[in-house]
Amino acid sequence: MVFKLKISNTMVNTLTIVFSLFVFLTSQIAQAKIHRHTFTIKSKTFTRLCDTKNILTVNGEFPGPTLKAHRGDKLIVNVINNANYNMTLHWHGARQVRNPWSDGPEYVTQCPIRPGERYVYRIDLTVEEGTIWWHAHSQWARATVHGAFIVYPKRGSSYPFPKPHREIPLILGEWWKKKNVMDIAGNANRTGGEPAISDAYTINGQPGYLYPCSKPADTFKMKVVRHRRYLLRIINAVMDEELFFAIANHTLTVVAKDGLYLKHFNTSYLMITPGQSMDVLLHANQRSGRYFMAARAYSSAFGAGFDKTTTTAILKYKGHSVTDELNRKTPVLVLPYLPPYNHTEATTRFTNQFRSYRTRTSNRPVNVPVKIDTRLLYAISVNLMNCSDDKPCNGPFGKRFSSSVNNVSFVNPTVDILRAYYRRIGGVFQADFPRKPPTEFNYTGENLPFPTRFGTKVVVLDFNSSVELVLQGTNVLASDNHPIHLHGYSFFVVGSGFGNFDRRKDPLKYNLVDPPEETTVGVPSNGWTAVRFVANNPGVWLLHCHIERHATWGMNAVFIVKDGPTKSSRMLKPPPDLPSC
Repeated sequence: MVFKLKISNTMVNTLTIVFSLFVFLTSQIAQAKIHRHTFTIKSKTFTRLCDTKNILTVNGEFPGPTLKAHRGDKLIVNVINNANYNMTLHWHGARQVRNPWSDGPEYVTQCPIRPGERYVYRIDLTVEEGTIWWHAHSQWARATVHGAFIVYPKRGSSYPFPKPHREIPLILGEWWKKKNVMDIAGNANRTGGEPAISDAYTINGQPGYLYPCSKPADTFKMKVVRHRRYLLRIINAVMDEELFFAIANHTLTVVAKDGLYLKHFNTSYLMITPGQSMDVLLHANQRSGRYFMAARAYSSAFGAGFDKTTTTAILKYKGHSVTDELNRKTPVLVLPYLPPYNHTEATTRFTNQFRSYRTRTSNRPVNVPVKIDTRLLYAISVNLMNCSDDKPCNGPFGKRFSSSVNNVSFVNPTVDILRAYYRRIGGVFQADFPRKPPTEFNYTGENLPFPTRFGTKVVVLDFNSSVELVLQGTNVLASDNHPIHLHGYSFFVVGSGFGNFDRRKDPLKYNLVDPPEETTVGVPSNGWTAVRFVANNPGVWLLHCHIERHATWGMNAVFIVKDGPTKSSRMLKPPPDLPSC
């Protein structure tokens, strides 16, 4: 008996769709790769500026290894702590979707990796693309324990700008002569005074020509071919200072920030805060020769000490000879123009150019929240606290420095907040962090009293709620430009200004069309910044100032984002090798 199978057009179309979907999903799985790395934390001897000392490193490198992957890939990083200090690592700019267990901030999402122990971090690059970075998130170890993290577009995709001839990471860092940075932090914590400032800034670990005892080997050199374009992946890994950066006689084209694309704009200088990364195109279109690139501080805090030195590196065109330079056949090596240390107008002019590559009206829509469920106002301040009899005070007026968010100076618990939240351990944190300053006042006025208390408090957010957070700078002790970083999220910077935020007038000027998407934003000195995000990543997430002394003094806050209703919107379970407390 012969059976005839009759297949309708509808069935054919359905089978075609199913098969196409299968092929698409299979290709996506095949494209994604798993990258495995081993990071060994250890001390190693380095010499800079005639100063030889041991510093903390990853795999003996300073700066540390560069991680490279494509969007959609996964990384598994086995961290072995062979140093004498507790350690955690943070993957700055990686969202860690549903996986706060691998985010890294000490006593917030994990207890530290003790000396002689190890922990495996897992990073799933779901939405990241561009330049992010990794660094220690334990005490002051990130001064030397840091490195670039490059996320290329998905395989088969391309950049939204001309393909560069070459890509070059530039990491801006610091060097302390004859001082152990961990001892610097410990001494400041004990005495309540300011930590010692660095002796030099560095570019890719080298201080450059302008320092006493500088040698040719102490300068990073970047070779270029005339008429080619280069992608500079610039990271500010400095502990306590925002920096101006420029290259003599060359225009820079900014194309991305914090691993998120921007509308391209040209500039003669950058202002980059600690924690930020910027992708910049350089067109090597000048006469053959050598050109200085340089960086120095932008400091807006009145009376605060800072490193006033200038670090340099050299851009060298292929085929150039120093003989030609001496004979004046090519340009003589000169420094680029950098704005003065306290040039807030130059900083504002630069940051006001940030616009998202996406817009609400284009085929690349920007998903900035319009309807807001939760509104928060966080006043961020540097404070002075009275000293107890058993703690000597080296701060002004015999007091000790502290800092706060909404009058609360954050204190690390002895059990990490994430573990306490997940396992319902009581007494570790309180869920009553103030959603606005307890007392409203003229935040940017003169000589303001601002009583502060210590605490380990959090704000709890409903899953998928839309949040507006206004970060208000104050002049309580001294106003400053604060680079604020949010873990686990990117956010849209919808507004910024000087003075006190006006909840009636200022929102009328918000940019809801093409606001830049960032993970670290500078709150202007004596000013405010408004950001928006959707709380769709469950877990425990730190918000903090990326000026390290401010974070150490307590300028931190924590969000707990509740689980969503489905399995795919809930936190992952803790890994079996989570460090014990």
